[in-house]
Amino acid sequence: MSELRLLRPGDEAALDAFLARHADSSMFLRSNVRSAGLTDRGQPMQATYVAALEGGRITGVAAHCWNGMVLVQAPEGSHAAAVAREAVRRSGRTVTGFSGPWRQVVAAREALALDAAPTAKNSRDELYVLDLARLVVPPELASGALRCRHPVAGELELLVDWRVRFAVEALGATDGPDLRQASTDDVRLQHERETDWLLLAGAAPVSYSVFNAMLPDVVQIGGVWTPPELRGRGYARSVVAGALLAARKQGVERAVLFADPANAAARTAYLALGFRIVGDYGLVLLAP
Repeated sequence: MSELRLLRPGDEAALDAFLARHADSSMFLRSNVRSAGLTDRGQPMQATYVAALEGGRITGVAAHCWNGMVLVQAPEGSHAAAVAREAVRRSGRTVTGFSGPWRQVVAAREALALDAAPTAKNSRDELYVLDLARLVVPPELASGALRCRHPVAGELELLVDWRVRFAVEALGATDGPDLRQASTDDVRLQHERETDWLLLAGAAPVSYSVFNAMLPDVVQIGGVWTPPELRGRGYARSVVAGALLAARKQGVERAVLFADPANAAARTAYLALGFRIVGDYGLVLLAP
């Protein structure tokens, strides 16, 4: 018989021991706990965490985050539904979306009676992994014809515009003041955390990506964006490779990402870098 329990400070080690067994699809959960802990005051990266336990051992968890997203990792039985319901009840927040292994995301949505709610994004993505020792570096990056670095402050306004365009194209967002403010906050947060990467062709910025989750040994790539007029030149491939080269120098050994299987160009780019597809991953963003 399983029990549900609100996780509190002091539970971090037990939670990470569970999540580490499902590491490739638990990056948001593990990274957020590492950076913000288990206390929830509604600040960025914080969440209300509820675990399912059997015999005192964590067998599933859901987190209802500061931004309304429900993150789930509960592969056994009906735990995904139970922990998602309890996390949302405990937080008292509105649900804005779901992220986690696809089957569990579906179960969590149904448990919260949101399976028929309109969505801006409802994607069964492919989950990719790469041992960074096997990273294939694009020739243009290896030769120095393209350079990858952290953006500087004067470039952030451009990146906010790119982030808005990414959200509209890739996440089904609607352009407007709210999206621009959210994009500004996101770009600034990534910059403060030094998890943002910009590719330059000469002096011109041509592509952008971030680590949207980061651990000492694993990073997760997200938010890859090349303006449409600059696509087809291998820039996305190079910005990801450049970010991963820098991470490898810092001791990171593995990278993960998830991408919409309908994006053939992205699949080609990631496979060319050495990534392999190991499963699926669900990303659902509810319509505002």
